[in-house]
Amino acid sequence: MSSHPYAVLAAQRLLPVLRNADADDAVRATTALLAAGCRAVELTTSTPGWSAAVTRTAALADAHRRPALIGVGTVTTTVQAETALDAGAAFLVSPYPAPEVREVARRREAVFIEGGFTPAEIASAVRAAGAAKVFPAHVGGPRFLRSVRAVLPDAVLIPTGGIRPGEVPEWLAAGATAVGIGDGLPADPAELAAVFTGAALPARAHEERSTAGHRAAAPEPRP
Repeated sequence: MSSHPYAVLAAQRLLPVLRNADADDAVRATTALLAAGCRAVELTTSTPGWSAAVTRTAALADAHRRPALIGVGTVTTTVQAETALDAGAAFLVSPYPAPEVREVARRREAVFIEGGFTPAEIASAVRAAGAAKVFPAHVGGPRFLRSVRAVLPDAVLIPTGGIRPGEVPEWLAAGATAVGIGDGLPADPAELAAVFTGAALPARAHEERSTAGHRAAAPEPRP
């Protein structure tokens, strides 16, 4: 399987989005997720000391000994984007259109999942890099995502915001490539592992097209 973030997310189906009290807490949470079989994790710039957490976790591996893919979310400025990539981030995520971050990603050939809410914002992000974070997803709901999917059949779409783990199947059925989850994941290691085992559902046809068709639009993350 490809190690490109889009392919990993399409297979994983869930993207944990961590907002922690400090870097140590973020490292602990990320380590637990990796041990549960999760490979891609999104840390966020709202965590104090987040860049140190990225550096400490980027070198880790998941339960299957695959290199971790540590993304950084809530990236909205040039400084944040540069700092995240220098720390070892495999991909960047913004909550809304972020031209400064898009430029850094272009210049450094990095993967950037840009946020958008309106169809125009989502389409702009997809045109730029093949993917979009749909945020805040709970406002529009799965029916909104289904309508967006109809006009962007090959896009990598990651709805995030206000979605609970139990609602993930409905979002996947509506056309999500993967679903961002900010809270609600179990703390028990066995239960957490079961979540990611259950999330690894067979890829739908549009996901196979998107991960293949957009690798050219979104560069492989630099080592």
